Amino acid sequence: MERRAYRYYDLIMVSFVMVLILSNILSSAKIVDWGVSLLGLPLAFDAGTLLFPVSYIFGDILTEVYGYRRSRRVIWTGFACLALTSLLFLAVKHLPGEATWEQTAGQRAFDAILSGMTSGGIVLASLLGYWLGEFSNSFTLAKMKILTRGKWLWTRTIGSTLVGEGVDTLVFILVATLFGVFPPELMATLIVTNYLFKVGVEALMTPVTYRIVAFLKAVEKEDFYDFETDFNPFRFASAE
Repeated sequence: MERRAYRYYDLIMVSFVMVLILSNILSSAKIVDWGVSLLGLPLAFDAGTLLFPVSYIFGDILTEVYGYRRSRRVIWTGFACLALTSLLFLAVKHLPGEATWEQTAGQRAFDAILSGMTSGGIVLASLLGYWLGEFSNSFTLAKMKILTRGKWLWTRTIGSTLVGEGVDTLVFILVATLFGVFPPELMATLIVTNYLFKVGVEALMTPVTYRIVAFLKAVEKEDFYDFETDFNPFRFASAE
């Protein structure tokens, strides 16, 4: 594959990774409840849900404009950065606290709010859900682009999100619950609420996605179709 220099590829990669890390920190920090229910099911959600759908919008843009192979590089970059972030939080957790800080905040407060970023459960849930979800999203969009011959972008962005967010949400909440991060009685609520919210955000952001994709295709002079792409998610060391 020919190496090309793109004006905005690196910027999108950085933005994607930033959104991914921040959304995971927010997920650990707070569960939000607006007091809304659906058929008797409370629609509470972890705070990272407010930001996490944006990472899938970035994923859609990357695959639509630059193709699956370059999107694969970004996904692995995000995976590595998220893992490193968790290790750094774990290291900070075990550092001795200063006396004044222990009195005003303390280790118990740190553990109560940010333990999700240091516990094996939520780290595994985040990494596994993210990895499976993002690759499912990118694969689905790339294949749909070929099937639709590049038409009807909205069907690809929403369709790939239905698949990717479904995989991500189910894996993340299920694994996190099994490891005791979320109470079992909230599992169904979190799965339904997270999924509906994430897909809803993607649908509402479709006009914005259209504008960004059109802009990037024009500026980058790229509109990649994955006709001969090797979709193996582990094949990331080739010339990309």
